Amino acid sequence: MAVLPRRPKGPPLNALRAFEAAARLGSFVAAAEELSVTPGAISQHIKAIEAWADVPLFRRNAQGVELTPPGRELAGDFTLAFDQLAAATQNLRNLSPSVEIHIAALPSVAQLWLPARLGRIRNVRPALKFSVTAMETTPRLSRDLFDLSVFIAEPDGAADQIVIAEDVIFPVCAPELVESFDFESTPLLHDQTWHDDWRRWSEETGTIIRDPTKGPKHSLYGLAVEEAKSGAGALMAHGCLIGPALKAGNLVRVSAQACETGRALVINLPHPSRRRAELVEIVELLRGD
Repeated sequence: MAVLPRRPKGPPLNALRAFEAAARLGSFVAAAEELSVTPGAISQHIKAIEAWADVPLFRRNAQGVELTPPGRELAGDFTLAFDQLAAATQNLRNLSPSVEIHIAALPSVAQLWLPARLGRIRNVRPALKFSVTAMETTPRLSRDLFDLSVFIAEPDGAADQIVIAEDVIFPVCAPELVESFDFESTPLLHDQTWHDDWRRWSEETGTIIRDPTKGPKHSLYGLAVEEAKSGAGALMAHGCLIGPALKAGNLVRVSAQACETGRALVINLPHPSRRRAELVEIVELLRGD
């Protein structure tokens, strides 16, 4: 009769993933947000690993957590291991004969910039399928199973990042508001992501606005754009997103002055070894006017 001995078991994969994220991000809260669990769940996973290994991996203090020397020594190995696992998974998915391009995008980009360009790509490559996930935080393409991401962010100069346009802001409103427009009496519309736009533009251009924080706040930039079109007030436009509305005459500029935010509309790509062959053509079509 064959002997089937019990093999020693390691910690659960989810616990190891929790340690890697917490070590890389330096925070249980940030790790919980990335993994879509609670900070308490991250803490329990870490405790389970520490109990299994009989070694402390984090120091807990009033300011948060910090890696112990053993934790710091191991962190890089786990990050490399999970990156390699993600790369293998991506390569496996890329073997599928049915091509579906997964795109992560800032909600405003997904709503205002992507649709027309994806339509153009479908006209050229009708067999391609696309899925778009709107998210506020740029994903890590070394880990997440996206083929590319499109965000407005500070360029980092990485070889895998393509700058499409500088982020330039200027005030706009509906045509019917132009004659009566005034920075003090006209409501100023705000987007919560770029809540500092009015103050930044006012200071950069030397335009006096007594209270650049006044006016309605919107959780999505696309909502603020629609409100501006309807005549609800003036909006600080991001030029790379508002072009079609300006061209159609739905919005008009109320000042010739503009300022750069230091950000840009960027496309991020995974490492060349993980890219689908179709991405070269897709990126070129996305970059077109």
